[in-house]
Amino acid sequence: MPGSNGDVAADNVPLCPLNDAEGANEGENGNRSWPSKCPDKDLVKKILFGCLVLAGLLACFYIWGFYRGKKVCGMSDKGPNCSFLKAAVAADSVTCSEIGRDILQKGGSAVDAAIAALLCTSIINPQCMGIGGGVIFTVMDSSGKVKIINSRETVPRNVNSDLLKSCPKTTEWSMEWKQDSRWIGVPGEIRGYEAAHRLYGKLPWADLFQPTIKLAREGFPIPYYQGQHIPRINNTSIRELYLDKNGNLLKTGDTVKFEKLADTLETIANEGPDAFYNGTIAKNLISDIQKAGGNLTLQDLASYKVTVTDAWAVPLGEYQMYFPPPPAGGIILSLILNIMKGYKMNSDLKTTDEKTLFYHRYIEAFKFANGLKKHIRDPKFHSDKMAKNFTEGSFADNIRSLISSDKTHDLQYYGITLYLESMGTTHVSVLTEDGAAVSVTSSINHIFGSKVFSPSTGIILNNQLYDFCRRADSISAGEQPPSSMAPVLLKSQSKTLVIGSTGGNMITTGMASALMNHLWFGKSLKDAINTPVVYVDSENAVKFEPNFEKDVIEALKKKGHNHQPATRFYNVVNAVEKEDSCISAWSDERKKGKAAGY
Repeated sequence: MPGSNGDVAADNVPLCPLNDAEGANEGENGNRSWPSKCPDKDLVKKILFGCLVLAGLLACFYIWGFYRGKKVCGMSDKGPNCSFLKAAVAADSVTCSEIGRDILQKGGSAVDAAIAALLCTSIINPQCMGIGGGVIFTVMDSSGKVKIINSRETVPRNVNSDLLKSCPKTTEWSMEWKQDSRWIGVPGEIRGYEAAHRLYGKLPWADLFQPTIKLAREGFPIPYYQGQHIPRINNTSIRELYLDKNGNLLKTGDTVKFEKLADTLETIANEGPDAFYNGTIAKNLISDIQKAGGNLTLQDLASYKVTVTDAWAVPLGEYQMYFPPPPAGGIILSLILNIMKGYKMNSDLKTTDEKTLFYHRYIEAFKFANGLKKHIRDPKFHSDKMAKNFTEGSFADNIRSLISSDKTHDLQYYGITLYLESMGTTHVSVLTEDGAAVSVTSSINHIFGSKVFSPSTGIILNNQLYDFCRRADSISAGEQPPSSMAPVLLKSQSKTLVIGSTGGNMITTGMASALMNHLWFGKSLKDAINTPVVYVDSENAVKFEPNFEKDVIEALKKKGHNHQPATRFYNVVNAVEKEDSCISAWSDERKKGKAAGY
């Protein structure tokens, strides 16, 4: 329809003007008059005014509805660092974070959400963890009481007494890409889930398994991080998991199914954990391990026991920091932080000189910590008296007094004993609206563990006994290996921080960096976790993550540090924090993770 003045509508009715001056007819004495076939002009004005009011009301309703929707969905309007209002889960993939969140929204506990997220991770990142490995929970109930549930792998009864003589001659783990069943420890993962659920679970046991069973049976696109490791499994039994119908190796984006594992998980869901440790699954699993040359027995599985203890705790500023006792690695983290807090840093580092001095002291602290790792052993078999000293402020003060601000020293100065490097693991942090929290770390040790795949159960087995290499002269049946795993909870009057890391020996590196940058230098959780880190390996070589400031690296080299290029970094920190009514959650982008909440 034409729309300019003077145009005529299709039914020969003149177009009516929008106001008195537009398109009105000239009348007598030059006065304008309203076209005779148009509606009453006052009526039109009223209609137009009503439309404007209605539009305004609709706009207001829309805006109100949007913000109300944010509240209902749990999104926060308190700024970019305040993600959720009630609860959050930070796993190392968005799929698993969302599965944990969904469990919470169904009325599940923090532990329920953590178990569901871990089960999900066993197929989204099976190279890192699974039910063929072990797990450590740090759990805080709504009253603030903290417990540790430790179900790390243990030494089997028939372990070769000369096993440690077979430890690799090099400290580099990356050469170990061949299948090797000698290092398989007795898996404790499912017993850990059982103990945690018995103490803190709300939903039925089977409900926690259903999302992962569905994913494993129906298939899903291979995520980027999993896909990066598939080309390196050609000479192992894991290869059969990733072959298409033409015998070609799958790649990132292709659909993968874990149907045999789905059957195993369904059996455990329906029949309970005993199906894994005493039932048909146990028989099939042990048969497959022994065919691959391993020495685990049905008795090893049947006699596995979980350890439930109180957490160890140290003060850290306004917080109490809770962590698992030895043989876990939280005690090394607490020592590093105790040493560094004595330098009284409470503002961000601005100049190159400030950064150089900070990182020099930090590197030196890690060198001393590396020299003390040999004292972190299973307290059921070795005294933990020395390890308890590490938590004392006086012990940190003594170490700090040995740190020279202008130079570094040789290995003997720090009491270094070389140990095997390891990478891998996963971490999940959960915080719920009633104040309960879970920090949980799980592992099969190296990437794809022992590289031994159980075809009858779909389970990938750990190689956790490697962790004894160069840290022990002998091992005993039932002993847990030392670990860097450090699932941590920090609690103050008004704040709760749930944090943990993956990456083998880089766990302490990632967590110390994130905590100092967040708590002392005032960075957001996201920025603190994303900050490039420096890693001190078992030979005291210093390795810098890409994007680390080049001028600081050069200044540290001048102080005598042995700088070596880093081939890869696996430090991945996942954390959830609550301050008043604001919940921040961040999954490390190094592993393409993303948190979820409501």
